[in-house]
Amino acid sequence: MGRLDGKVCLITGAARGQGAAEAELFAAEGGTAWLADVLDAEGEATASRVGGTYRHLDVSDEKGWQQLIDEIVNRDGRIDVLVNNAGIFRSNRMLDTPLDEFDLVMDVNCKGVFLGMRTVAGPMREAGSGSIVNISSLAGMQGAAGAFAYGTSKWAVRGMTKTAAVELARRGVRVNSIHPGLIATDMADQLPKIERMQRGIPLGRSATADEVARLALFLASDESSYSTGSEFIVDGGLNAV
Repeated sequence: MGRLDGKVCLITGAARGQGAAEAELFAAEGGTAWLADVLDAEGEATASRVGGTYRHLDVSDEKGWQQLIDEIVNRDGRIDVLVNNAGIFRSNRMLDTPLDEFDLVMDVNCKGVFLGMRTVAGPMREAGSGSIVNISSLAGMQGAAGAFAYGTSKWAVRGMTKTAAVELARRGVRVNSIHPGLIATDMADQLPKIERMQRGIPLGRSATADEVARLALFLASDESSYSTGSEFIVDGGLNAV
């Protein structure tokens, strides 16, 4: 038996990296995997490889969210798990952050999470169960000097997670956030001084995307049935320094 047998799961930002690792693991554990992204060629290839279904989704598009969740519920009868994984990174200090850059980061990293939670909440509440996993960041636990818009968005994800968890708990829907540190993905390659940052990690290395995916699997599964409104940090000990 798989840990997600019978569960219908949607992962955003699933074309590559962390999202692709989550989709692959969820499918391997018996989940019906829906993958969403704006990178269509990569998304289709990943879905084909893991045995899932890919759909184009701009997470800042309200209508796009509704159309996708309607399709999932109409085809599979339910939606049990949402992983709000889609995100972008921009590196600028507060004084150097243009308004359009701030708006773009907030649209994807913050509005996208809000729209995802709001859209799946209806069918999850009707079913009386569900798990929403929001991918925040260690930047949502600390100050993120040099990445002002990104850090702001990830703190927002942390706050939205707690509020949504309280609002949805009575209807059986759980909401938790994951806060990765340095992960070996394309996004990490954008970080300045990454080698120096790695040397500061107590475990001495970046995480793999699979290590985050395994934590997402735990939160998606019934194994975490009494966990909601919480932060789960996967950072090699960096937040403890």
